[in-house]
Amino acid sequence: MNIKSLLLGSAAALIAVSGARAADAVVVAEPEPAEYVKICDVYGAGYFYIPGTETCLRIGGYVRYDIGVGDREGVQNVPDHLDADTNDTYWKNARFTLKTWTGQETELGTLKTYTETRFNFGNSSGDYADPDGAGPLVGGTGWQASGKGVSLNFAWIQLGGLRVGKDESAFDTFIGYAGNVIDDTIVPYGSFDTNVIQYYFDAGNGFSAVLSLEEGAGADTIDSYVPHVVGGVKYTQGWGAITGVIAYDSNYEEVAGKVRLDITPVQNLSLFIIGGYGTDSNAANNFYKLWDGNWAIWGGGTYTINEKTSFNVQASYDEGETFGLAANIAYDVVPGFTVTAEVDYFNYGGGDDGIGGILRFQRSF
Repeated sequence: MNIKSLLLGSAAALIAVSGARAADAVVVAEPEPAEYVKICDVYGAGYFYIPGTETCLRIGGYVRYDIGVGDREGVQNVPDHLDADTNDTYWKNARFTLKTWTGQETELGTLKTYTETRFNFGNSSGDYADPDGAGPLVGGTGWQASGKGVSLNFAWIQLGGLRVGKDESAFDTFIGYAGNVIDDTIVPYGSFDTNVIQYYFDAGNGFSAVLSLEEGAGADTIDSYVPHVVGGVKYTQGWGAITGVIAYDSNYEEVAGKVRLDITPVQNLSLFIIGGYGTDSNAANNFYKLWDGNWAIWGGGTYTINEKTSFNVQASYDEGETFGLAANIAYDVVPGFTVTAEVDYFNYGGGDDGIGGILRFQRSF
């Protein structure tokens, strides 16, 4: 009797507890619908749609570390901490570059933007001898590593063929840079930073052209409402390309021009040659003609040794007898990570000369 009562009581208690738990059950809310990022393959790899829009966005950049030694590429005549004598040291620079691209199709053509922002830390390269001949600049600080600030190198909008914003001069971008070497301006081939209003035209049969109204920069910023003007034409085929640009400096009313020939004689070899001429032999009086004398020439190429390794070389010379030679080996350790070792030689006006080198590590993404 007692056992029977105990069993019945236990069963009743279990039912009561179960009922209480059922009454207190937690109701799980339905998950909110998620909007996943969608890949956009219209403009190439790496783009995705900004959620809720028809705009495609790509984010990229690189992290770079440079080490320079020797003449020009290192730091010469720097103060010594102990005896105020002069010594040489490395030039080093660490850089983080952030890039963004956007693209969207509109009734007026493709709407694109591009930005590039650079963050640098390091010291300055070059010779710190007093330009007046009074000895080394013992108080100079260019040899000291520090943050170099932030630079906005590109920030432009383009609709169809019309581009406005911060860019590099079409005097360089349209005709192309002087080879795949790191120190490509031993004989300088033009200024870079400027605000622009440009129009690009592509005929679709190998012919293209550009007209660029430019503001200049620094002491070469326009000082009236008349812009600097750059115009260029290009013809591209399977064998290579031929390009010409001409630029007008509105401050000094001087003209400069360059002509370039690119050829690909075999699949793994590309060669180029550029000739430049300016109406004023003074390099300080033209935003575009920075070489010494009226004329200058640059030439070189890239030889792809294998899928990971390439050899790059550039030689340059101008009327002022400045000669430059740069050569490097670039090796892709793994996809996206490249190590480049370069040796450079310069001779200014048949007098001062020197040799230096740069070792670059770059992770691009």
